[in-house]
Amino acid sequence: MKATILLVEGKRVDGLTYLSGLTRKGFQVDAVSNGSAALTYLERSSPDLILINAPSMRTNGRRICKSVRAAAGEIPIVLVIGPQDTVPESAGATVVLNLPFTLQKLLNRIRPLLPAEDKKLRQVGPFKLDVEHRQVHFRDRQVSLTPRLMALFKALMEHPGEVLTREDLFKRVWETAYIGDTRTLDVHISWLRQALEDDPRKPQYIKTVRGVGYRLDIG
Repeated sequence: MKATILLVEGKRVDGLTYLSGLTRKGFQVDAVSNGSAALTYLERSSPDLILINAPSMRTNGRRICKSVRAAAGEIPIVLVIGPQDTVPESAGATVVLNLPFTLQKLLNRIRPLLPAEDKKLRQVGPFKLDVEHRQVHFRDRQVSLTPRLMALFKALMEHPGEVLTREDLFKRVWETAYIGDTRTLDVHISWLRQALEDDPRKPQYIKTVRGVGYRLDIG
């Protein structure tokens, strides 16, 4: 079954409209033109995700996001705002994206929030992870991973475009808060790059954020 996205987007969109792009990618998109219409929609329907295109309604999105969150319960909300805009956490957005960005980046942020068709399969960007068989499929390649490397890559895939700190990765992958010897993590990242990158010395996807941690960069 197709995932359903409630798109809150003004009728006169000066910039990028997301209706056609999301529809092409196979989503069921129900579009409304303002916050009031979104609240009416939520009274009778429960989408898998809500996408609010604030600039299309000439707003910073704070009030509309807050009101939609109150009606939406735990439904994920992706809020698109202008390049210089900021939104407090109290607005209730699950993900906030500042313009400009590509449709692919939007998809990369949306997909992890949607219910998985198969809990054993995860797909982000060009990568599809088969958790049961510990295999990564991308482009025309298929790579088998060790249990630890699979857990590490799975953690990165669950937060595409976000920096995961060393502490967070140790907790997720090694189930420990101890980070006394960070070489263990560095070595596993190196092995993961050797398995997935065209040039492990100049990684395209698994990026180091010096002094912080690592990020899966796919958009």
